[in-house]
Amino acid sequence: MADKKDPTLPDISVTPPNLTEMWHSTIHWFQLHYIQILIAIGAATIIYLALAAIRELGKRHRGHVGDALGYTNVLGRAAARTTHYFMLLVSARLVVGYADAPASLAKTIGFLFTVAAVLQAAIWAREIILGLIERKTLAEDGGGETLANAMGLIRVLVSFALFAIAAVVVLDNLGVNVTGLVAGLGIGGIAIGLAAQGIFSDLFAALSIIFDKPFRRGEVITYDQTTARVEKIGLKSTRLRAMSGEKKVMSNANLLQKEITSLQTLTQRRVTYAIGIIYQTHEDKAEAIPAMLQAIVEAEGLIFVNAGIIAFGASSLDYQLNFDVPDPDHHDYFQMRHRIGLAIWKKFNAEGIEFAYPTQTSFTAAPDGKAIMPYAEVQPVRRVDG
Repeated sequence: MADKKDPTLPDISVTPPNLTEMWHSTIHWFQLHYIQILIAIGAATIIYLALAAIRELGKRHRGHVGDALGYTNVLGRAAARTTHYFMLLVSARLVVGYADAPASLAKTIGFLFTVAAVLQAAIWAREIILGLIERKTLAEDGGGETLANAMGLIRVLVSFALFAIAAVVVLDNLGVNVTGLVAGLGIGGIAIGLAAQGIFSDLFAALSIIFDKPFRRGEVITYDQTTARVEKIGLKSTRLRAMSGEKKVMSNANLLQKEITSLQTLTQRRVTYAIGIIYQTHEDKAEAIPAMLQAIVEAEGLIFVNAGIIAFGASSLDYQLNFDVPDPDHHDYFQMRHRIGLAIWKKFNAEGIEFAYPTQTSFTAAPDGKAIMPYAEVQPVRRVDG
């Protein structure tokens, strides 16, 4: 006695009508258009091999870690990421398009090709964008040290943005209404941005430092009243070492809001000396002081700018000396200041020129306004011999 089939179980022996129809239509298509199909398969094979050759060529020209990165390397990286899935679908799309495939088969291949093309375009775009970012940064920062700190974050942001767009395009081809999805993603992005506003401001400030390069690691900068050397540029903060030895940590956003002076790339550095001498200095010596200062500066191999009287102080005749220290990277700036100051002191001592210090002198005047001695003049005692 034959077993009765449980009516609650699905009938797996029956092929769904749509698949059966597509199968029969495909067989019929092969029987009627086999010559066109063979020609299309041959052309598709050539296209597949051409894409594979481009892929291998890209692998050979994508470069190695540490090498200079050019536009050829950027394109090579993108070509090397061409997927076999995309190449197969390109070939299949050519066959069904040329050989007049059945509508059901053409629609299926067309959808799969759209998915493959969108994903492949996202992969190519990601590799090109990241390659151009690395090229720009490495070209200006040979070691790429600052780029390494942010490359992971940049890769995540670029990948998320591109593949989110790809997903929307694929869903739109499936007939899904993506308007609500795009609006939801926008609102969610705004909410996340407001919640993490401080973090994102520092992250984007870090990217600004990396690409705009107001300073680099190892440079000496001045901000506010602090002079410090940049030790590390992070994604959230920058570590600096003050000239007095303290370690300072500042958020990137806060640091970029300040006026920053870089002392690292100076071709020369200006030094200013204020010198005060007493008013009792002889006129000839006072007139000769600028020439003395110029000779002292040039004797040290530095660049004399100017020197002269700038003010009549309360207790001094004030001079100012300006000179430049060339190539500060190789000259010790503070040592040059010391040597020039010591040379000025020695020269003035040798010439009898006295440095002024805060003094007050009192003069006694007669009723007519003329200065007189503040005490009675003592008459010499005459000796009379008896």
